Amino acid sequence: MAFEDNVFINCPFDDEYFSLLRPLIFTVVYLGMKPRIALEALDAGEARLDKIVGLIRESKYSIHDLSRIEARTIGELFRLNMPFELGIDFGCRKFGRGDLKNKRSLVLEAERHRYKAALSDLSGMDIEHHDNSPYKVIEIVRNWLKTTCKLQAAGPARISGAFTDFTAANFDDLRGKGFSREDVDNLPIPELIECMESWVSENR
Repeated sequence: MAFEDNVFINCPFDDEYFSLLRPLIFTVVYLGMKPRIALEALDAGEARLDKIVGLIRESKYSIHDLSRIEARTIGELFRLNMPFELGIDFGCRKFGRGDLKNKRSLVLEAERHRYKAALSDLSGMDIEHHDNSPYKVIEIVRNWLKTTCKLQAAGPARISGAFTDFTAANFDDLRGKGFSREDVDNLPIPELIECMESWVSENR
């Protein structure tokens, strides 16, 4: 997979976030790029951090969603994986050599300026807020990839419609192959990406 085509996605993997993760990944695939994500392979012999560092180094582009770092209940700790991986990406770009100097990143949040309470060092950076809206995720990611990668890109509404079509077609296809509704909902991310890539290649 080429460095120029890889998009590292740094985000939470809880059930609540999947309603945003699926359209995010689909947008990357629809625009001809390759999503790279920590869940793409399961290798018990490889340390998780080493894998993440490798994915970051192999990806010219990165998308970091910080919308789930806030503790939500008393006694719950802040979720620091996402800002930690953002820091690795920033350091890779700042101190790396060759192509790593050309890395580009998009930072997402749920609400405008909320991140300043926990990560004031990000003040002055261009951070987009998606309001936890799947459509806004598609719009923001599409616009950023279009501008940053200089892509020929369909509009957000078309990509959103294609995602809806894919979701319905993929559900029917998997059900026909013996998947239950729960199986479809819990489809592993690597397999979901394969389904998206196959559908986009046939229907784009």
